[in-house]
Amino acid sequence: MGENPAAGETSGLSVNRTRYAAILLGAALAGLGGAVLTVVQLRMFREGIMGGRGWIAVALVIFARWQPSRALFGALLFGLADSVQYRIQALSQIGRGSGAIPYEFLLMLPYVLTLVVLWFRTGRGAAPEVLGRPYTKGES
Repeated sequence: MGENPAAGETSGLSVNRTRYAAILLGAALAGLGGAVLTVVQLRMFREGIMGGRGWIAVALVIFARWQPSRALFGALLFGLADSVQYRIQALSQIGRGSGAIPYEFLLMLPYVLTLVVLWFRTGRGAAPEVLGRPYTKGES
């Protein structure tokens, strides 16, 4: 319902129903993302398969400052950092045989980018004021 749930209620929408639908949709999309990662991309499941990607998602919310367009840009940025480290690993293996850069350093690339984003975005932008507060009908 955003910044002003009373406005949603005034327009005839159920605030609680909309909030529950958003939570269920978000959980379903998170589950679908995990299924795609294990079934389509890796074709296996093992413990620790997410590898800290949840913290990158939290950093993405901070980076986006609760704005969907920035969240899209940030998701592309973090995804690019993740895919670039795989590309660099492959190229360094082909060019030098044993690899010029240890793969452990390349695996750190998305997480280092996450720390840099958190470093520069800390304290800027605030979550919606009504986030996490229950809404009572008729309350403004």
